[in-house]
Amino acid sequence: MNLTKKKSFFGRMSDKISDAIKGRAKIDDELLDELEEILITSDIGMETTMKVIDKLRYDIKSKDLYNPEKVKEGLRDIMEELVDKGERNELCPDVPIVITMIGINGGGKTTTIGKLTHRLKAQNKTVLLAAADTFRAAAAEQLEIWGDRTSTTVVRHQEGADPSAVIFDAIQSAKAKEIDVLICDTAGRLQTKKNLMAELEKMNKVIDREWPEAARETILVLDATTGKNAVSQAKEFGAVADITGIIITKLDGTAKGGIAITIADEFDMAIKFVGVGESIEDLKPFVPSEFIGGIFDE
Repeated sequence: MNLTKKKSFFGRMSDKISDAIKGRAKIDDELLDELEEILITSDIGMETTMKVIDKLRYDIKSKDLYNPEKVKEGLRDIMEELVDKGERNELCPDVPIVITMIGINGGGKTTTIGKLTHRLKAQNKTVLLAAADTFRAAAAEQLEIWGDRTSTTVVRHQEGADPSAVIFDAIQSAKAKEIDVLICDTAGRLQTKKNLMAELEKMNKVIDREWPEAARETILVLDATTGKNAVSQAKEFGAVADITGIIITKLDGTAKGGIAITIADEFDMAIKFVGVGESIEDLKPFVPSEFIGGIFDE
């Protein structure tokens, strides 16, 4: 993760925490209330915020964290523990692997696929793309732009075709060419949640049947700038898909970033990567210690 951009991950969150603690001679309820407000206004949900503050109160007493700087360290450790999912934070290294990308339209899913493709190819992995979002006009064309930029073949059908048929053809091509990674773009929104579930289930059945030996990842792409709407998306997609990890985009500019902590905690979802800019290189592996350290200027 590029820590030169760490300030932009959380906007003014780092400064607010430092200002709240600076010059404090002791720990009191006023400070804890101020820290609670900072967390909530940084897109960390109420449930997660209360968990953090309650744990901090406990640690202050049990670990004698009565020095304000020690409280800052304690807060950092608690937040890091919430986002650290161990090996689940890493993309499955096995090959062949099928990565199904899900998320709403406009959330950066197609761009993220392009950036992930670039990263995987830089690791000398062979990649094939499947344009299985056949419901949105120009979706396949957008994916092909990234295919051209990364010199990657895109398997596509005409608009309105059966997404599972695209997946089927892509798998046959990937197996024939001994491709390491097949990345499948999917529709961001169908008419109803039931339709979305049905399409995802159908695609998964095709993958299970046609390439059972392949490893699997189902990754949800979320836009950090949507704030609490990202929480709703995590809940909605989590109800219809077996999500193995998330990628959070647009953690640059004014994005607060606290939404990452909320989703990792409330839904027990592992963050795989974060998008920190528009460059093709700006998809960074999620490193819990560095990510949380960015809040505390470490």
